[in-house]
Amino acid sequence: MIFALGVVPAVLLFAGFPIFLVLLSAVTVALVFYMNVPLAALHQNLFGAIDVFALLAVPYFVYAGELMARGSVARRIVDVVQGGIGAVRGSLGVTAVGTSAIFGAICGASAAAVATIGKITLPAMRGGGYPERFSAGLVTAVGAIDVIIPPSIPLIVYGVAAQESVPRLYAAGVAPGLLIAALLAAYVVWFARRNGIGAGEAFRWPVFARALGRGAWALGAPVIVLGGIYGGVFSPTEAAGIACVYAALVTRFVYRDLGWREIVDAAAATVLFTGQVLIIVACANVFSWLLTVNQVPATLVAWLEALDLAQWMLLAMINLVLLVAGCFLDPISAILLLTPLLVPVVKAAGIDTVHFGIVLTVNLAIGLFTPPFGINIFVAQSALGLPLAVIYRGIVPFIALYLVALVLITYVPDLSLAGVRLLLRTG
Repeated sequence: MIFALGVVPAVLLFAGFPIFLVLLSAVTVALVFYMNVPLAALHQNLFGAIDVFALLAVPYFVYAGELMARGSVARRIVDVVQGGIGAVRGSLGVTAVGTSAIFGAICGASAAAVATIGKITLPAMRGGGYPERFSAGLVTAVGAIDVIIPPSIPLIVYGVAAQESVPRLYAAGVAPGLLIAALLAAYVVWFARRNGIGAGEAFRWPVFARALGRGAWALGAPVIVLGGIYGGVFSPTEAAGIACVYAALVTRFVYRDLGWREIVDAAAATVLFTGQVLIIVACANVFSWLLTVNQVPATLVAWLEALDLAQWMLLAMINLVLLVAGCFLDPISAILLLTPLLVPVVKAAGIDTVHFGIVLTVNLAIGLFTPPFGINIFVAQSALGLPLAVIYRGIVPFIALYLVALVLITYVPDLSLAGVRLLLRTG
């Protein structure tokens, strides 16, 4: 069984096979050669994995993000943020951070934020005298906020895998996401002061009011979605459907950015991405089932209990594992693969699974812009035309900032759990 659970996945993964095929192959080998279980169990678990109501939110949020990214929404949000910041040193960089945070509250897609916001802010930062390395690092790293701030797609997937409440996870993700945004913004201001980068235009009410008027419909999306969820008006899945309809109406009839052809194209892109996600979900669920019936999580829990590690040491060890995994796996694959193993461990250690879900997500968000396979790096290279060498050098200080935030989020649980108590009025 060790061959099926360990050797087969490792060999296929390093050979470059898609993650869903790696997991499915391992399960097939185990069922055929090591277990007296009908192969029908494979089919039942595959289809049962995606028969989950919460997963309906994924295509809806993705579609809303696709529509917003293809129109002028990002440009309007940039104008609002920039108009509100005023004459602050490093205002263009701070604008990139603020815009990404707001854009994340619309669609929760990191790569889309890098491409969409980067195309707007990168030329402006070049013209404003920002070093190319700094600008490249900022636009590559800032999109990772979007998988932490709700409505985050990885948090939906974690909620399904860990059988945890998605509204609770969303409430827990607000403060950590804002903390990271604040750290990045503070660093941008410090960097601008140190390097003599000029301030932006002074704040003027007429300019800000005009930008706010142009961007009001764009800013309405996160207000409606998150306000509805935290106000108990609708569930995250229903909120995703509302976001989808709202985005279509705003981009087609209010801003008139998209024609019916572009709306259909966005739907086609959404179908493709959703299919990629759900096939990973299905195969990871089967692999999780295989681990469970073979007592792997229980054995791991017993082994760690025998080590008698302090809670802080256990969290440090898990963080190290997750940071390494994030360098090689995308967040959704990593969540589906590791959650069945780690959730029993953290439960046994008395760690809240909502808090752990945020810790897990922040770790994997760092992996989005960490070599060698960080997806944001390749998006910045292809969509923005940035050289890899420049990106690699530019992301170093931002990795350090995210690690500082990770330590705070890991060891100060109230950064996550206070949001649950405040926004959902629990405990």
